[in-house]
Amino acid sequence: MKKNVIAGQSGGPTAAINASLYGVVYEALNREETLGTVYGMINGIEGFLNDQLMDMKPLELSGELELIKTTPGSYLGSCRYKLPEDLNDKVYPKLFEKFAFYNIGYFFYIGGNDSMDTVSKLSRYAEQINSDIRFIGIPKTIDNDLVLTDHTPGFGSAAKYVASTIREITIDASVYDNKKSVTIIEIMGRHAGWLTASSVLARKFKEDNPVLVYLPEVAFNQEVFIEKVKNALETTPNLIVCISEGINDGNGTFICELASDVGVDSFGHKMLTGSGKYLENLVKDRLGVKVRSIELNVCQRCSSSMLSRMDYKEAIASGAYGVKCALEGETGKMIAFRRVAGDFASDKQSTVRSGPAANYQIDYVTEDVNLICNQEKTVPLEWITNDGSDIGEEFIEYALPLIQGVVSIPSENGLPKFAYRR
Repeated sequence: MKKNVIAGQSGGPTAAINASLYGVVYEALNREETLGTVYGMINGIEGFLNDQLMDMKPLELSGELELIKTTPGSYLGSCRYKLPEDLNDKVYPKLFEKFAFYNIGYFFYIGGNDSMDTVSKLSRYAEQINSDIRFIGIPKTIDNDLVLTDHTPGFGSAAKYVASTIREITIDASVYDNKKSVTIIEIMGRHAGWLTASSVLARKFKEDNPVLVYLPEVAFNQEVFIEKVKNALETTPNLIVCISEGINDGNGTFICELASDVGVDSFGHKMLTGSGKYLENLVKDRLGVKVRSIELNVCQRCSSSMLSRMDYKEAIASGAYGVKCALEGETGKMIAFRRVAGDFASDKQSTVRSGPAANYQIDYVTEDVNLICNQEKTVPLEWITNDGSDIGEEFIEYALPLIQGVVSIPSENGLPKFAYRR
């Protein structure tokens, strides 16, 4: 008897998370000789506990599956449900009873660190009870902070959005040059500053805006910051400063906490906002110049108009590769990207490319999800320069290939046409 497949999405969405879902579903639907029904979990593992799932086959027949590829958000809905640490908790037999009821043999979960924690716990419980269900994690996160992978789907598109938007803001800020002004742009990133580092891709020439870039990997000193802003204004009167939401004093206190109390989510993560506004008031009080702060907020993760083609292609491929690995017997693994060194522009076996992606290629591999969950990959300190206020060339060489190419988004009446779950 053929076993069924179930796929779900968890955590914060990205512009490419549905491309990964498409990769899983399309590949599974094209394995009809081996696999049975392909289900989608509505609102992740939490929804599955309440029997919220859907048959994905009708989406292929209606053409909706094709639209999913370029739809932002999480088509199946998401959750932030943390499975108990204790594998003896009653929720585990309940889940596996449901897996048995729906004849599930293959489980795919698309998400970030907390989602890999779910894959880890389910695969370990399966081993404990000798279940043959295969559990595979498909990576996603704009934060790019999963370990044992070169990068994660979702990061490239978010980085493209950040760099493009900052370049637009820089042009706008340069219109008036009769007075000094500071624009502070707050970018997502709690402990890892990958996305904020992407702001340097906006520069058109050396010493262009953003002149100052601050990541959470390096302790933030307010006095040094004010002095750097003051000095930078002497040569760049319309100054752009980019900061991670998670910049901190190096002793556990986020800068945004100096302005107000912050809450926590169900995983205990502090919900950060307000660092940009705090520094806006600080600069205004100390330097007396025109200053404003901009929080890019959820736009960083939901802009399909900035979808990177490289990101899009890799997201689809990672989902499809996950199905292949599960069918070959792998479980308790996450699909990972391994960058391969070499001159691929001259390789007859690969697509001829030019520009930043000419020498870029990755292999899709699997890594033990137990070594990934609850870990965090930060920007290497040697890539952070100028006493913590700038980013070096190593990052630019790393990130440029990931933002290459554009994706044609289907449109209707002049607006993007997305897939909507009814």
